[in-house]
Amino acid sequence: MTRLAVCGGTYSNPYALRAFVEQARALGADRLVCLGDFGAYGAEPEAIWPLLLSSGIECIAGNYEVAIGSGQEDCGCGYTDDADNAFAAIAYDYTFAHTSPAFAAWMRTLPTERREDIDGVDVHLVHGSTLAVNDFWWESLSDEQHRLRVEASGADVICCTHSGLPWTRRVPRRDGGETLVVNVGVLGRPANDGGQHVWFALVDLGPEGASAQLVPLHYDWQAQAASIRAAGLPEAFAETVESGHWTTCLEVVPPAERSRGRYQLYKSAVPDFSAAPVTWADAPPVPDDGLPVLPLFGSLLFPPRLWAYTNFHCNLACDYCSVASSPRARRRSLGLPRFRALVDDAVAEGFTEVYVTGGEPFLEPDLVDMLLYATERLDVVCLTNGMLYQGYRRTQLERLSGRSRLTLQTSLDGAAAATHDAHRGRGSWAKAMAGLETALGLGLPVRVGMTETADNGDQVEPLRELLAAKGIRGRDFAVRPLVHRGHSDGGVAIGAENTVPELTATADGWHWHPAGADLATSPDMLLGGPEIPMAEAKRRAVEIFLRLRQGDGSLPLVYNCAV
Repeated sequence: MTRLAVCGGTYSNPYALRAFVEQARALGADRLVCLGDFGAYGAEPEAIWPLLLSSGIECIAGNYEVAIGSGQEDCGCGYTDDADNAFAAIAYDYTFAHTSPAFAAWMRTLPTERREDIDGVDVHLVHGSTLAVNDFWWESLSDEQHRLRVEASGADVICCTHSGLPWTRRVPRRDGGETLVVNVGVLGRPANDGGQHVWFALVDLGPEGASAQLVPLHYDWQAQAASIRAAGLPEAFAETVESGHWTTCLEVVPPAERSRGRYQLYKSAVPDFSAAPVTWADAPPVPDDGLPVLPLFGSLLFPPRLWAYTNFHCNLACDYCSVASSPRARRRSLGLPRFRALVDDAVAEGFTEVYVTGGEPFLEPDLVDMLLYATERLDVVCLTNGMLYQGYRRTQLERLSGRSRLTLQTSLDGAAAATHDAHRGRGSWAKAMAGLETALGLGLPVRVGMTETADNGDQVEPLRELLAAKGIRGRDFAVRPLVHRGHSDGGVAIGAENTVPELTATADGWHWHPAGADLATSPDMLLGGPEIPMAEAKRRAVEIFLRLRQGDGSLPLVYNCAV
């Protein structure tokens, strides 16, 4: 049996390369191999060459070696985004300027691939893939794309790098065999997984076939970060080394892989929604942290607001309810234990507020206990029609008095009963107004949301004046458009393809947006069942957002259910 220790992308990081040599030998490697890209984000390209030679590391050329060896003007990495290319140019220009003619001449002697029989196993070593030296062989590629690359070789084992993210996979071939594909990762920077370690692969080859394991490599990452800063390279390069998350060359990463990291967007790609007809009341600012990228979650494109549907049954049957609530709707109650768990997870996952809605939440017997629990931990808005503040429920409502982190949001569709009752039922406006007075009388903060329909556009200003007289002013009153979902047969057509995600939890699972949280009428907005954790639901929302954005380059509108 022969054991190969295979690395990729040293990226001018001699500290990781030294650690690789030491650990590979400690793990019994018979041969050490590097699949190219000696330079890039680091500051010490010339330190790599003597380490490769003195350690007996067998090398092939990556796109960096091809470019530097032939004196090309760019790295030929295969990026297509302007921001990706801008950072790639900085890295390449620095590497090119700090690589000696002798090192460049040696690069020209290296093959761009190697194929050999090792103990009866056909092994193919490439940089990008079997298709091209700068091809990104991502784990998330379709089965067809994996087979395309495997069939171009036909080897028993293919080792590659370039993408920077390690993975292994066995891919069936047309001849009935299978190929073990090993993306060995890179030594130069972490794998966008939040750890400071980097990765290489051990590949065991023998008469019984081949196996591989990915090995985390710990090294002096503090020295690498200090070296980058001392050279005056972008702070983002050092930040990646320290944080374990990529801060540059991000747009090339597919949605599935990018959704697992901390950052998903360049700040330059974030739109200005200020003139949009459906938009933020108060858009969160782009953080001024010195980095070129930001997370999707927590930005105006994925607000840190969790929606929790306590139930779906309601005392009203509004004819435009986007989630098809009514007195006869399937109840789908979350229950107090599940709600508490959601709140705890929300805190851990970085949510800053929770919007509690239904159906009519005040039909749930444990609602006040839910709100009390949540307001100890988060800002809470409870969306209610305000019609059930009598008897026992009024007594329970009093328990919420003084809760500074709680707001009651009530729906009113006009300054008089006619336009409101036309959609929500006779007498509902008067009861809602009475509920509003009750809440105000208890000192509870109140907001009002108006759904604008074809017949109540003239009611916006009269309602604004009516509410202002009661002390409800400014951002505590907002008008939202009708949504074509659920019971509604008109309004704004929204879906994942044109609306930012607002993670929503129901008894049925996780949904893209609160306006599409009914499984029967909006199955397209389901992210997953209740068995998946909140972190995974968030990740799925991010992946879908990126995949849709990647498809046509557009960015969505923001539809606010909340004020």
